[in-house]
Amino acid sequence: MQFHMIAGGPTPVAPFSHAVETDGFVFVTGQMPDTPAAPGVLPEGIEAQTRNVMENLKIVLAGLGLGLEHVTMARVYLTRFKEDYAAMNATYRSYFAEGRLPARTCVGVTGLAYDALIEIDLVARRPEAP
Repeated sequence: MQFHMIAGGPTPVAPFSHAVETDGFVFVTGQMPDTPAAPGVLPEGIEAQTRNVMENLKIVLAGLGLGLEHVTMARVYLTRFKEDYAAMNATYRSYFAEGRLPARTCVGVTGLAYDALIEIDLVARRPEAP
């Protein structure tokens, strides 16, 4: 098992690794909607926060030589589920190729770190060597 911290990656809000890898699977910790350049500073609105979360996930994946095309499962957490679900989906959807959406769960929660509107974690799979 490998525990990964990505240089230049998002600043952790708690004691965790950016990702843990075992048997070809990569479990990426839920990312927040701040940026590595401005930890704890969140943009307004669900679209901007969703974009920041997805960009943070891309940073972590890239640090491991992976991309969103390797994602098999995503979990989305929303603090304003009814209000933000449709707009989040539209933004989230734009990050994946047509017909290549990972399995996903989306749940409403009562709170997230930094009072964020959204957090997303991922499971990815390394391609098998030829």
